[in-house]
Amino acid sequence: MKTENEGQSKGVVVVTGASAGLGRSIARQFAENGYDVSLLARGEDGLKAAKAEIEAMGKRAVYFITDVADANAVEHAAEETEKQLGPITVWVNNAMNSVFSPVKLMQPDEYKRVTEVTYLGQVYGTLSALKRMLPRDKGVIVLVGSALAYRGIPLQSAYCGSKHAIQGFFDSLRAELIHDKSKVRATMVQLPAMNTTQFKFVKTRLPNKPKPMGKIFQPEVAAKAIVYAAENDRREVYVGYPTVQAIVGDKLAPEFGDWVLAKTGFDGQQTDIPEDPNRPNNLWAPIPGDHGAHGTFDAEATYNSPQLWLSMHKKELLTTALTLGGVLLGSMAYNKWMTNKENDFQI
Repeated sequence: MKTENEGQSKGVVVVTGASAGLGRSIARQFAENGYDVSLLARGEDGLKAAKAEIEAMGKRAVYFITDVADANAVEHAAEETEKQLGPITVWVNNAMNSVFSPVKLMQPDEYKRVTEVTYLGQVYGTLSALKRMLPRDKGVIVLVGSALAYRGIPLQSAYCGSKHAIQGFFDSLRAELIHDKSKVRATMVQLPAMNTTQFKFVKTRLPNKPKPMGKIFQPEVAAKAIVYAAENDRREVYVGYPTVQAIVGDKLAPEFGDWVLAKTGFDGQQTDIPEDPNRPNNLWAPIPGDHGAHGTFDAEATYNSPQLWLSMHKKELLTTALTLGGVLLGSMAYNKWMTNKENDFQI
């Protein structure tokens, strides 16, 4: 189905991790909003399917089989994107990987791999984006974060550590761009638990199948927030009340968070279905096939976030509140004036 934006383009967006899960949803949302899309991921089946989806929406698309842990491969994809689609307007660092495992059972090479994909992949993407955006003095870099960038949870130490690293990198990048008076903008979107494909494919040592912890959101919710962050001057965007709760709660009472997660974080990240200890995982290589955007939790996931809606419309709401307040104050002043006039007349 083609969109009303066919033939027109707001610009070119690069999306990493675009073959499945959240990245697939992000790519669709940017195409729907009028962008041509460059798709980066390891899985060619998903990349081909994503490209076909975007072209069916009337937008141009290219894909590059890319492991974001390889800085040279990321740079090559950026160079080819500009050759084939034009100047990169937005770069979305989304690719991730994880291992569900207690720290005591983790292996050094697993920490290295998750860090290289989830953290350094965002650094390498940012470097390639800056190389092109800074000379033009325009462009937006979106770093995809998580509530876990602020509040670590058990059984995902490699992922939480990587997201914390992204948060620190983001702070440094923002300060430098401001110092240089650059018009290139960096923004970070902090996500809640989502119904994506990762829970079927990440490496796990848990006895039961892994699941998102807490309230589950569909990836389309986060994709809309990411497009919004790219198009609006926001330092950070929190997605979902659970994200706000986790971040603010950790700032106020981190020790209480430790205690709660010690009690709930193990069972809360597992279903009641035993996991096959020998099932394939995507830590080192992609799993063949087109896996789409959604995971296996459609029945539990929501497409709605009142918190995000309020966040995205806070300027309009503030303007409306100020307008109504002005009308109310004006009405009160007028009534008081009329009362005083009546009293003067009676005298």
